[in-house]
Amino acid sequence: MPIDPFATLTELSAALARGTITAQRLAELYLERIRRANAKLNAFVHVDEELTRRHARAADERRASGVTLGRLDGLPIALKDLLEIEGCPTGVGSALWKERRSTRTAAVVCNLLAAGLVPLGKTQMVEFAFGTWGPNPHLGTPWNPWDLDTHRVPGGSSSGSGVAVAAGLAPAAIGSDTGGSVRIPAALNGITGLKTSGGLISTEGAFPLSQTLDTIGPMTRSAEDAALLCAAMLGPESDAARQFASCAACGGVSLAGMRVTVLSPEQYPIAVERDVASAIDDAQRVLRELGATVIERHFPFVFGDLMRRNGHLTAAEAYAVHRAYIEDEQLPIGAAVRRRVLGGKAVGAADYIDTLAHRRAACAQWIDWMQNCDALLTPTVPMPACPVDAVDESVTPLASFTRAGNYLDACALSLPAGFSSDGLPVGVQLLGRARTEATLLRAGIAFQQLTQWHRRAPQLASVLGV
Repeated sequence: MPIDPFATLTELSAALARGTITAQRLAELYLERIRRANAKLNAFVHVDEELTRRHARAADERRASGVTLGRLDGLPIALKDLLEIEGCPTGVGSALWKERRSTRTAAVVCNLLAAGLVPLGKTQMVEFAFGTWGPNPHLGTPWNPWDLDTHRVPGGSSSGSGVAVAAGLAPAAIGSDTGGSVRIPAALNGITGLKTSGGLISTEGAFPLSQTLDTIGPMTRSAEDAALLCAAMLGPESDAARQFASCAACGGVSLAGMRVTVLSPEQYPIAVERDVASAIDDAQRVLRELGATVIERHFPFVFGDLMRRNGHLTAAEAYAVHRAYIEDEQLPIGAAVRRRVLGGKAVGAADYIDTLAHRRAACAQWIDWMQNCDALLTPTVPMPACPVDAVDESVTPLASFTRAGNYLDACALSLPAGFSSDGLPVGVQLLGRARTEATLLRAGIAFQQLTQWHRRAPQLASVLGV
């Protein structure tokens, strides 16, 4: 029986439980797709096929003996190339560190392996995780799989993770999000991406961009899968993990009683393209059909101000990480990333401290404003994916709606919500108070019961050679 490479984790888990597939067969399916398509798509920067096979074989042996490590035992996962795995390359998207080997394993990877997930490899990313468009001038820019003729941006910085899931090279992937780096590639590649609350999922062993703003999150085909993967990322002893697992099992959800806020387009930080505006209108209609109350309210912040402050924090903390070598122009560091990191050199200590204080006050104001609301609905990005050669890396319009989530310590869920007239994915974003991921995921699961956008897949016959 053939395996659908675009099946969800939930569907693949059920097939493993029924015995209609094996972990080894699953692993070989995705390894073969990577071998065929990665030369074009550049989603993976490193794959250790033997390591993948060993984990898959162990999962099958456990299952044959009547033991499993949970619902995800034996399912493949792709990992962003800033997650350390002891003994494996972790280049953080940089040609400078192509040969760098990890001396420890990230906490989130430990939890995923403990849940029996099978690592497929490391995914390509924007250098040092500092960029929203997705280009990587030295290691190559992943190719958005929805247009195989024109090289379009994959979104960043979790570019390879977004492409890998969208193209069916992995059923799920892990990304990181400091200003939208899970949600932006999720939206541009037509998949689901969850930005988790700060501190919910450990960043230990994830190479830092901004210690204040960094978060780790799942990139999946569905909101149900995101809930399952979050439970695994947290570890079995976590109360929050049990909440996520319960959320994934909630089934046919009504959103009666849920309160969703929308904004007047006049409050948008940037004009959105017509297809994006239509997706927001359609999403409101679906949420109302599901029983949610949708009302328009005035947002008490200026998106542009939050975006700018987020950028200052990120640059200042990134400069602290990379200051020993970032100014050496003999090193193979991308010019745009170098410029962004060097921007942190100009952030003085007093300004940095003032920004941290402003963020604390803004987070408190956000919590207060959301007291009578469960979610804020906005576009994820203002436009579908543009051609790579049209990108101006000195501007960051793709982060216009996303950086606020990190600055306010919100959790946020990006959902596939339509397609442009050119056949490119469009996403919408639900923002919630910190530690209300389960609420957003329940909304996402319900939304995806009435819509089929997350079921669409790009046509890849030409790159697969079939």
